[in-house]
Amino acid sequence: MQVRTENNRELTAFESDVLTGFSSTPKHLPSKYFYDDEGSRLFQEIMHLPEYYLTRAEYEILETHTAAILARFLDKKKAFNLIELGAGDGLKTKLLLKYFVAQKVDFRYAPIDISAEALQQLTQNVTTHLPTLKVQPIEGDYFTALRQVKVQEGARNVVLFLGSNIGNFSYQASIDFLSQLKASLQPNDLLLLGFDLKKHPQIILNAYNDASGVTRAFNLNLLKRLNQTLDANFDLRQFDHYPTYDPHSGEARSYLVSKIAQEVHLKEVDETVVFQAGETIHTEISRKYTEEEMKGIAQKAGFEWVKSFTDSNCYFVDAVFRVV
Repeated sequence: MQVRTENNRELTAFESDVLTGFSSTPKHLPSKYFYDDEGSRLFQEIMHLPEYYLTRAEYEILETHTAAILARFLDKKKAFNLIELGAGDGLKTKLLLKYFVAQKVDFRYAPIDISAEALQQLTQNVTTHLPTLKVQPIEGDYFTALRQVKVQEGARNVVLFLGSNIGNFSYQASIDFLSQLKASLQPNDLLLLGFDLKKHPQIILNAYNDASGVTRAFNLNLLKRLNQTLDANFDLRQFDHYPTYDPHSGEARSYLVSKIAQEVHLKEVDETVVFQAGETIHTEISRKYTEEEMKGIAQKAGFEWVKSFTDSNCYFVDAVFRVV
């Protein structure tokens, strides 16, 4: 596919990623583009679904172990910067924020998210209920935003990466991501990392194929975003949501499947994409781990394990890692 549009302007990163994905075999789209304003809203709805155990499990961890988590965050200097990657609506994080404020802890909260709407709603909610809390919302991708965080002198950085977002990477990509994160931090900074544990395959598969169809709408919203952003003509009725789970690799995958042979035109970049009947677009990976597997990944990236916390069903883990 071409690298410039018809009027010879350079492609945006979004356009380039889409064209690269559609010209690949098999076709794929980056999962980071799920989270426009509508995608973020749908994902917040997913988190409350009965099949989606991940949110409830992590909520239980943060609610049960709040004091123990704070004890790991504090050092001799006491103050710290709480930096959250992919903050969303902050549902679970507010458990920590409320407790830290009540304990009169000296910290600053810096939520980072690609959705301006999600950040605005989160900031308004937090400042309304916790008016004394210092909040620095930053819109953008993780590493660009990390460079904008105003660091309190002498305070350690504590990064939150919750909700099993690390599962969206392949094995090597997760090492690369954590290595890049480590390069943005200082020795003794901390990472609170949420990850989903391997368990009965049906429990996991149900979480990505809910009976009410919200996950299906979330996946199809990616095509709706292409229609809006690239003036494409995807007919969402001609695509379906299809999830899979491999218990050996721990990979839950989501696909969009073309129901018919069809052509879709992306007017903004003057490209036509041809789909065969039954052809798939890979949209997301959500990898599940054993605790030892995640410890090994973090170690390869330059972190050392400090402490793990789990829920009563042993479905999920929030682990504290230290930069070495």
